[in-house]
Amino acid sequence: MRVLYTIGILLYSLGVRIAALFGNAKAVKWVKGRNHQRSEPQAQNADDWVWFHAASLGEFEQGRPVIEALKERHPELKISLSFFSPSGYEVRKDYPLADEVVYLPTDTPRHAAQWVQRHHYVAAFFIKYEFWFNYMQALKDAGIPLFYISLILKPDSYFFRWYGTWFLRQLHNVTHFFVQDDATAQLLQKHGMTDVTVCGDTRFDRVAAIARQAKPFPEVERFIDGRKCIIAGSTWPPDERLLLDFLPQLPDDYCLVIAPHDISESHIVQIQAQFPEAVLYSDLCSCPTEDRESVDSRVLIVNTIGILSQLYQYARFVYIGGGFGVNIHNIQEPVTFGCPVVFGPKYKSFKEAVDLVALEGAFPVQNADELKSIFRRLIDDEAFLTHASGVCIDYLNAQVGATESIMAGFEKALFS
Repeated sequence: MRVLYTIGILLYSLGVRIAALFGNAKAVKWVKGRNHQRSEPQAQNADDWVWFHAASLGEFEQGRPVIEALKERHPELKISLSFFSPSGYEVRKDYPLADEVVYLPTDTPRHAAQWVQRHHYVAAFFIKYEFWFNYMQALKDAGIPLFYISLILKPDSYFFRWYGTWFLRQLHNVTHFFVQDDATAQLLQKHGMTDVTVCGDTRFDRVAAIARQAKPFPEVERFIDGRKCIIAGSTWPPDERLLLDFLPQLPDDYCLVIAPHDISESHIVQIQAQFPEAVLYSDLCSCPTEDRESVDSRVLIVNTIGILSQLYQYARFVYIGGGFGVNIHNIQEPVTFGCPVVFGPKYKSFKEAVDLVALEGAFPVQNADELKSIFRRLIDDEAFLTHASGVCIDYLNAQVGATESIMAGFEKALFS
């Protein structure tokens, strides 16, 4: 079966290379990055290394709190950070806490055997869904402990299907699983894997730290000017159409901040055409200090990146985009500030969204009428808003601490 698996990996790699020949931008980066890496000399030294592997940027954010804790407690250990996807590598290739950031070579037995000899690894962390079975076997053969971070599995996962026997057997190469929920723990334990700790999602530790360090944004405060604020984060055109439909019902003592996922000039122009009264965040920032007065608009468009997670500090409640497309975007950031969250129907892939819907701290909508209804209730019913906000805060407080659990398990395995 391992031979068939490896053939499948090689066919996938071939497919990506063919896509690169036809100009697929992501495939080109995937191929060029790995080709360049092969031409570089392998770094060899006597230092102890810990390997973290993430598929892309989202998974990196789940591993990041552990990397930060490890570097704080064990600065003598070096960090090797690998990515599968260019979208993760390109953004974090200069991540300062990693001693190297690289692409993961294709998962073949030869590459895996070479990889575990790259450095003197004392441990490896795979994040969430990253199952690379030749690497897992190579780590086991080399006696290198392998930990999984923020893993979550469902009963219909291929591991538990009739054809999944070989794949399930590979999970026995894992030293310890740090999982998000009891259901995942029970599935693993049912199939003979007892080294499991339920500790939640490490991203909550990360967003909680961001909330504690949130800085003020004078330009946004000048726009809000004492009004109550609704923030719509990571929006797409279907989300923006719903918000436009609600705008006539926005009370005079409220304002709306829209932070689109796509901040390209063409999309910003499109939003401005829909919301003619809107002001741009960049215009507020460029306004001379002596001319900065209150802003006569109900809508602010945030046309920059990197500040949305901290802007949620100003929101009464939040709309999160993406739910009318593939999936909603991150809801953990607004929840950290106690903001009830509204989003579209595509949310069930995210445990925190499902949990908060059940607890009535988050509210899915199917159309413009449902959005208007829940927005009006959150605006008009103070007790309802306060309850939903309390649900979010309680949920956050119950989730933080995953990083500490992982560090305790890591230190016990390596140093006890």
